[in-house]
Amino acid sequence: MRRPQARNFRTTQDIRRFPHGRIETVSHAETSIGHFVIEPGWRWSRDVAPIAGTRTCQMHHTGVVLKGRLHLQTDDGEAFEFGVGDVYDIPPGHDAWVVGDEAFEAIEFASARIFAMPADGDRVLAAVLVTDIVDSTAHLKRLGDAAWREILLEHNHLVRAALNRFRGREIQTTGDGFLAMFDGPARAVRCARAIGPAVAHLGIAIRAGVHTGEVEVLADNVRGLAVHEAARVAAVAKAGEVLVSTTTKSLLAGCDLTFESAGQFELKGLDGPRELFRVPSGQQAAPAGATPQI
Repeated sequence: MRRPQARNFRTTQDIRRFPHGRIETVSHAETSIGHFVIEPGWRWSRDVAPIAGTRTCQMHHTGVVLKGRLHLQTDDGEAFEFGVGDVYDIPPGHDAWVVGDEAFEAIEFASARIFAMPADGDRVLAAVLVTDIVDSTAHLKRLGDAAWREILLEHNHLVRAALNRFRGREIQTTGDGFLAMFDGPARAVRCARAIGPAVAHLGIAIRAGVHTGEVEVLADNVRGLAVHEAARVAAVAKAGEVLVSTTTKSLLAGCDLTFESAGQFELKGLDGPRELFRVPSGQQAAPAGATPQI
């Protein structure tokens, strides 16, 4: 049984500095919480872009402003401003800068662990989630381009809502699926389990795979064998299934998630048979041949 814990920003040794700012981080299990302190004159595109290696910030930020003001401009040209007491949720794709002569301070819950990290050479242990819409080509042929695009847009919206809920980081879309990364496997599995029921009313079924391993973070992308293995796990899942690797199941021993063996599988490009485990969802997949609803 886990016991209550407390850590304090004033005594943390995990401090990351970057031009005109710093992040003090504390961690509890799968959660990393950051105290951002950013000086007047700071701007992401000037002070952090050379570190991240991207034109605009590709981090998803959720947090609360303690002090100062921050101006935000999205890649679409929309402008926002956040002040004391504002609880913000900022999707990837933006520039930002401190407004006025007062330092900006905030507590963040989504990006603290990897914000202002070098674009390459950052290898971390992560849970990788890959999702895919089952029979997407058949749906496209039956519905046509316009109707299928509406389905995909709503699917993407619902998947992103689940990623936000479980603090996942969207890495990329794959046309009819997602690649995402999580600080820990429990959130990745719970997110995967939530996506299927969330999109079921669209008349589509999702397959998902989760594997946990070391990945290399490269600006707004990740790479490594763990990414490939997660994709291979997802590829053998059936409609409505969430499959996880043995590594992921082992790391979740003792938590409230339950698993059942799905059998041994030969995964393309990987040596030898591997046992995969099914996550009981309690939800029925969309019936075979069901027509998606707009």
